[in-house]
Amino acid sequence: MRRLKIVAVSAMIAAALYGCAKTEAAGPPPAAQVTVANPLSERIVDWDDFTGRFEATQTVDVRARVGGYIQSVHFRDGDFVRRGQLLFTLDPRPAQAQVAAARATLAQAQAQVTLARTNLTRSEGLLASQAVSQAEVDTNRGALLTAEAAVASANANLRARQLDLEFTRVTAPVSGRASDRRADAGNLVAGGSSAADVLTTIVSSTPIYFVFDGSEATLLKYQRQVRAGGGAPVRIRLQDEADFSRSGTLDFTDNSINASSGTIRLRAVVPNGDGFLKPGMFGQVRVAGSGAYDALLIPDAAVSAGADRRTVSVVAADGSVTPRPVELGPLIDGLRVIRSGITAQDRVIINGGSRVQQPGQKVKAVAGQITRTQTTNTAPVTYAPPAATATSASALSGSVAIGD
Repeated sequence: MRRLKIVAVSAMIAAALYGCAKTEAAGPPPAAQVTVANPLSERIVDWDDFTGRFEATQTVDVRARVGGYIQSVHFRDGDFVRRGQLLFTLDPRPAQAQVAAARATLAQAQAQVTLARTNLTRSEGLLASQAVSQAEVDTNRGALLTAEAAVASANANLRARQLDLEFTRVTAPVSGRASDRRADAGNLVAGGSSAADVLTTIVSSTPIYFVFDGSEATLLKYQRQVRAGGGAPVRIRLQDEADFSRSGTLDFTDNSINASSGTIRLRAVVPNGDGFLKPGMFGQVRVAGSGAYDALLIPDAAVSAGADRRTVSVVAADGSVTPRPVELGPLIDGLRVIRSGITAQDRVIINGGSRVQQPGQKVKAVAGQITRTQTTNTAPVTYAPPAATATSASALSGSVAIGD
């Protein structure tokens, strides 16, 4: 019995020694394998994205300056008309009759002036021989002045009647695209006031405005750029277009911020030589949010989010991993702009970062390459939420960066 116990204990000791020997033979676990690459270095420009609509630089409701009977229409619906082009003709006969009456009144006043001047001359001659009194001479002089004033009044009345005659020809006040006619020949229309009948509407087509709303933060940024001598070019695309192929310039910001939404109205002027852009169209605009600057780009997945900062894992020459705090910029085709925190020579972990458990850990670095997927635009574009003090339906919706 004692011998059996000795054998059992010996077997247990042998098994323990064998297990220890096996563990010592296995050694430490191999270093985690990660993929590293140098950041892409490019010169970029930040752009801010907005949604807005086009507006005409000039919109005019065409009304007759005088009322009357429409005799003829001289344009077709939707025509492009030039300033001064004849659009409607009203029956001129009533105005012609008024002009004739005004001329007759003028002739009558002129005859009174001639008579008054003759009477004054005669009375002044008789005054020298004491044949008339001074009072009579003064009366004749007053009559002459009254007659001359009547001539001036008659001249003014004649000019007014001539204007009424001119106003029977309704011409285009601005160049642009005419709407349909609201009254046909044969209709009697009112004129001469803002309540007069609208005959048609003309909107100018070139250039055209693009109006949108921006946040207070956007306004502050643009104002500082203007003071620093920077410009504000814009690029625009329509809702069915993939490229921002239309260019313009930011030319106006409103004089106050909307207190309820915290936004401000901005406007860009856009060439429209072919007249393709129409007032009321929706579009998306990009406004240059900064001057060109050098930036580094890495995959967005390579950025780690901490409680109060963003970091990027960098592998040193000895294989140790160091987290680097970085300042982020917008996205470009899936790559994140890094404004500061790393250099172009750093080896950034772009794949396998989840295998790194702690700073200083040794890893096996495998060289990789950072690439991006080019969008259909002529420049790479992706989005990042902007800082804003308020939001609205048409407020700032994104910030983008475009390669120079």
